[in-house]
Amino acid sequence: MSDPLEKATAKAPATLGEGCLSRYDPDELSSEDGTDFPGAAQLWERERSKPEPEGD
Repeated sequence: MSDPLEKATAKAPATLGEGCLSRYDPDELSSEDGTDFPGAAQLWERERSKPEPEGD
């Protein structure tokens, strides 16, 4: 039987490094990769302003 992953339509971009140091190759990324999240800065500020939960 052939490799079942060959039928997949989505493929991860090329990576650099190995193991914990693995990351996507910035030269291989395009505007089609990733996500568009225009509200990220506002969400980050809102989350940072929340009080820290008290630990036990």
